[in-house]
Amino acid sequence: MSYGADSQVASGPTTRIPVERTESDHPKQLTARGLNRATLARQLLLERRQIGVVDALRRVVGLQAQDPASPYLALWNRVAGFDPDHLDDAFANRFIVKAPLMRITLHAVAADDYTTFHEAMVRVLRVARLNDRRYTSTGLTAADADAAESRVVAFSRQPRTKEGINEMLSEIYGSPVEPRLWWALRTFAPIVHAPTGEPWSFGRNQEFETAPTAPPRTPPGDALQRLIWRYLEGFGPATAQDFAQFSLQRQAEIGPALETLADRLETFEGPDGEALLGVPGGELPPENTSAPPRLLGMWDNVLLAYRDRSRVIPEEYRAHVIRRNGDVLPTVLVDGYVSGVWRPRNDGIEVRAFRALSEADWEGIAQEACSLGPLIASRDPRTYGRYANWWSRLPDGEIRTYS
Repeated sequence: MSYGADSQVASGPTTRIPVERTESDHPKQLTARGLNRATLARQLLLERRQIGVVDALRRVVGLQAQDPASPYLALWNRVAGFDPDHLDDAFANRFIVKAPLMRITLHAVAADDYTTFHEAMVRVLRVARLNDRRYTSTGLTAADADAAESRVVAFSRQPRTKEGINEMLSEIYGSPVEPRLWWALRTFAPIVHAPTGEPWSFGRNQEFETAPTAPPRTPPGDALQRLIWRYLEGFGPATAQDFAQFSLQRQAEIGPALETLADRLETFEGPDGEALLGVPGGELPPENTSAPPRLLGMWDNVLLAYRDRSRVIPEEYRAHVIRRNGDVLPTVLVDGYVSGVWRPRNDGIEVRAFRALSEADWEGIAQEACSLGPLIASRDPRTYGRYANWWSRLPDGEIRTYS
């Protein structure tokens, strides 16, 4: 079972929250541009904020972290005066942890959010691995994984390599263990990636350790309600289908959780008449609010948190940005929408536009690129280099390089 970044949740009946209305309390209507601005505001992309890295991470719910550089670039886009050393320290002191969570992908989240998020996601994570043919074809069962999980959790109270964990399991069972056992456990057990001190805190020499706190402590239904609430704080207003795309949760689980939350949620009418859900007090800036250029890193959550990606990515650019294998390229936002891509080069930051941009737009992009370049150069000039194959497959467009 494979879940790429552009995989869509299985279609099914959309969860509807019954709300009695009269003419006087018709839900507020939101335009497509209004939703775009709400998303950017809640994701700290309308203006950089004076905020610590842990609090910033809580605000945006979490950051995808398949590539070690991406959380750093995400926070550089969101935090005024971002210092990468502060994120290094937060990882090293376990105030922020990295583990498989939403969409069965690696996320960086505040450590005190991890347990709730894991409890909400663990069913999805287990199913994704224990029902996968790559696991079941080995003859291993869910019971085998459960029996090994407690041993791995106990063994990993200090950082361990994959080889060390497999060696420990082999000694217990008296024979080499099937590699797919650890492949499954590292996805759903309360195990996080241990920082290794490489340029972006994590590298290819992976180590793993038991999460700072270990589930379960909250009924899964309660944890799912908390995750939905946090999602709507960080990405709302949105639909139940949007949350399903964000999390890969099934509508069968989302529906009851939303019914429980219904009295606490606000309802809006979207651009196409769809019902959108939000939390009281969520930011809803005027749709004419200006949105400065941003250079988002790979897999930025703002691109992936909705079933309808046109909230940020114009439909005609979607296939250029979100590739079939799940790669999500570093993107350029202009006026709040994806308008091109960028990549580090030896001579600076290269930007390729998908459409004609004004000189004022290019000037804003230049300021961002000239600020970002030194951060990447100081850490790893080869950042994202292994994804260079995509650039030869992109449409023609104006290219500028900033050093």
